[in-house]
Amino acid sequence: MSLVRNVGTIGGLTALSRVFGFARDILLARVLGAGLAADAFQLAFVLPNTFRRLFAEGAFSVAFVPMYTRTLAGEGGEEAADRFASDVLSVFVWVLLAFSALAMIAMPGIVWLLAREYQDVPGKFELAVTLSRVTFPYLALVSLVAMLSGLLNAHSRFAPGAFVPVLLNVVLITGIVTGHFLREAGGNDMTVAWSISVAVTAAGIAQLAYMGWATRKAGVRLKITAPKFTPEVRKLGLLILPATFGAGVYQISQFVDTFFATSLAQGSLTLLKYADRLNQMPLGIVGIALGTAILPMLARHIQSDDRAGAQRLQANAVEIATLLTLPAAAALAICAPAFVTAFFVGGKMTVQNGEVMANIVVALVVGLPSYVLVKVFQPAFFSREDTRTPVWVAAGALVINIIVNIIVVPIFGIVGLAAATAFTSTLNVLTLYTILQIRGWFRFSGKLASRIGRQLVATAAMSVALWFLMPTMASRYAGNVFEKVWSLGALCGAGFVVFFGVAYVVGALDKDLIAQLRRRRPAAKEQPVDLSE
Repeated sequence: MSLVRNVGTIGGLTALSRVFGFARDILLARVLGAGLAADAFQLAFVLPNTFRRLFAEGAFSVAFVPMYTRTLAGEGGEEAADRFASDVLSVFVWVLLAFSALAMIAMPGIVWLLAREYQDVPGKFELAVTLSRVTFPYLALVSLVAMLSGLLNAHSRFAPGAFVPVLLNVVLITGIVTGHFLREAGGNDMTVAWSISVAVTAAGIAQLAYMGWATRKAGVRLKITAPKFTPEVRKLGLLILPATFGAGVYQISQFVDTFFATSLAQGSLTLLKYADRLNQMPLGIVGIALGTAILPMLARHIQSDDRAGAQRLQANAVEIATLLTLPAAAALAICAPAFVTAFFVGGKMTVQNGEVMANIVVALVVGLPSYVLVKVFQPAFFSREDTRTPVWVAAGALVINIIVNIIVVPIFGIVGLAAATAFTSTLNVLTLYTILQIRGWFRFSGKLASRIGRQLVATAAMSVALWFLMPTMASRYAGNVFEKVWSLGALCGAGFVVFFGVAYVVGALDKDLIAQLRRRRPAAKEQPVDLSE
């Protein structure tokens, strides 16, 4: 299966998940707004979700998938791979249970570390602690889901893992609607927060049940036995420890951002998370798809010592990433007021909240290409079992992020915090690329640089068009449903036509790469697009 088709499969299903997630946040914003209960829930959701991205989908996946892929391709084949996965699962389950139990016991201290200012608002700190305990079991459940997903990815079955987030969002939407009706029947905002917190853990149960079924359907047979620390399991553990930091600088920065956001005015954390939803639309679709698809494929190239294939694969991934994120970042930055007004403002979400949120979106999306490119560059290290280098790079970026936050947050508030995240993420990805080039593991060829330069020309043309078009429909963004759909559709349509029209004229689109995207099955003699020259 080609990188392009794998990215298309994962990206398509991730897009479906992002649509449901977007609908979830729109609904939650209008039902809860940006007040006490909303902030408490956002913190309760941040904790298991960030640990999940940091450990389960970050460190664990990048260490486990290459090892499992090599075992699967080795002499023992599927039998040896299943045995290795069963050994890992038998240890992993107990680690997750122990960690979750300790975290739930220590939850008052964890919340105090991240949001001690919540104690200044009566009832806010206590609610955040209680809701965090309700949601935290989701971490253990979704971590097992991530393991099964990585296992299926190694078998080139990407669809189940890409689909499970849809289940999360469907269950959470059900929780919001249930909470709303319970509030109408005599409850309050805390009733809604309780309802959606319970739904988080319920969603984890649904996701694990689905992935268990998908794994068995794929013919993979796992057994949970007494924990055995085999040499392979110990090796995995040694790889996971540094990868926990190296693979998750963006997730670790979420904790840093949470700490600073909770020190600002009430509602700041909620507005940051809603703004990040717009940022996560292209980031999740493109970044997750590329990162998930490239890791097992790159591991196979490294295993067979195919340096040209590895270079070609990464070059194609970079081109896909920039082709999709450069125009997305520019469009989101220019059209942020329109999107925020149309989707989020209303109900308990005020116009003033919307103005702040739009500024946060602009600051965040400046780093959008970097958020995605890091998903392309990090697998080049992880597939070679080098988890140390990203650790040092991430450590430096995180320290700089904290220093910049200390300087800019008191001056620019929540918008400064978002801008600091974008800045340090860009610094992180530039450092990773420099190291890759020095080691000879990846380089920007003239052909690839030329392609990206032409993409920038098309992005600039699109930006000019949107800049002039935005004010002409300003009164429509807050209108009725028809006016919102019509005005946003016109913006998106104009941006799409101008970007891809100019891109076609200036040669920013690789016709062979696009042909692979359009074909369901590659031709027998089809050669992968080569941007490495």
